[in-house]
Amino acid sequence: MKKMNKLEAVFWNIAFPGFSQLLMGQYIKGILFVTLEVMINANSHFNSAIMYSFLGEIDKAEAVLNYQWLMFYPCVYLFSLWDGYRSAMPANEKYSFFPFVFGAYFVTVGLMVSPKVTIFQIHPGPVFLPMLFLIPGLLIGFLIKFLLSLKLKN
Repeated sequence: MKKMNKLEAVFWNIAFPGFSQLLMGQYIKGILFVTLEVMINANSHFNSAIMYSFLGEIDKAEAVLNYQWLMFYPCVYLFSLWDGYRSAMPANEKYSFFPFVFGAYFVTVGLMVSPKVTIFQIHPGPVFLPMLFLIPGLLIGFLIKFLLSLKLKN
């Protein structure tokens, strides 16, 4: 089994969920994450929505998406990131899951409200709004992790 640092594990899974697990020799988990990624991505038509969003065609992105399938994506994606991170982190590190969990919550909420949200007369759509919602999710998760770590020290 290849040893990997936390940052490397997270970046490989950002590229494609399951890659860090495969690189670390966790083949069953890695294949499961890759399979889930492909299945959810294909059934939700997420790649087409990403392409339309980057081309500025938000209406087409919304029209092509299957939201029922895409709702699974944030949790699978961020769980894969956390699992890769957890496999590479020191055993004594506590509460590392909070940023990933809150990131998944907020991205999912961002996806749900994306058809209705306009910011400064700009409609970010189902790709960019969930990305924006990731920021407060991570910040809240890191804050909770920090506060619980302080409490644990006392």
